[in-house]
Amino acid sequence: MSTFTLTDLEAIVANRAKASPNESWTAKLVSAGQDKAAKKLGEEAIEAVMAAVKDDRANLIYESADLLYHLLVVLKIADIPVETVMEELQRRTAQSGLSEKASRQSP
Repeated sequence: MSTFTLTDLEAIVANRAKASPNESWTAKLVSAGQDKAAKKLGEEAIEAVMAAVKDDRANLIYESADLLYHLLVVLKIADIPVETVMEELQRRTAQSGLSEKASRQSP
């Protein structure tokens, strides 16, 4: 089992975001702004969904890694630490998913 965590990836993203956009894909995405990074995140989400629907395990693993990476880039641009997302997930696990959905206000 890997000891690599989302916190490790977050640190790598933060470090690479400081590089020149000519030297780092991460820096290029960050310098392009949230619109570009969010679109890339959406593309990766679609690719992961397609792999899942096709029951393509190897590609689903590959695309899931891309999805997590691009999510952390979007979070970096928004200045939202992954720990904040993890706290939200922890908060949600205090109740069932059905109860959590029922507690949401409809717009």
